[in-house]
Amino acid sequence: QVHLVESGGGLVQPGGSLRLSCAASGFTFSESRMYWVRQAPGKGLELVSTISTSGFAWSTGSMKGRFTGSRDNFKNTIYLQMNDLKSEDTAVYYCSNDPTYTSKGQGTQVTVSS
Repeated sequence: QVHLVESGGGLVQPGGSLRLSCAASGFTFSESRMYWVRQAPGKGLELVSTISTSGFAWSTGSMKGRFTGSRDNFKNTIYLQMNDLKSEDTAVYYCSNDPTYTSKGQGTQVTVSS
C-alpha cells in the first residue's frame, strides 16, 4: 500500500525559502519516478517538479530556477527546495509516485505572505 507523507510547509515571507520533504513507503521507491505537485486555492493540480530514479530533477515555467527537487533513495524520501518564494506559490504541496497524481499524500500547506 502506497504511503506518502509530506512535511515542511508553513508561512514564509516573499523572497524566503522552504524545504519540503516527502517520506514514501509501500512501493519500490528507488525504481519510481517521483513528482511534486501543488494545488492553489480554487485551482487544479499543477506539476512542480519531476524527479527521475537517478535524482535528475526538473521544473518548468515560473518555478524553473527557483524550485529544485531531489531524492535520497536510502531514506525513501524526496525533497523540494523552494527559493525566492512568491505569493503565487501559495498552495498545498503534494508528492506523488504516479504521473496522474492520483496517489499522493495529505499535502503540506505553503503560505507566502508578508
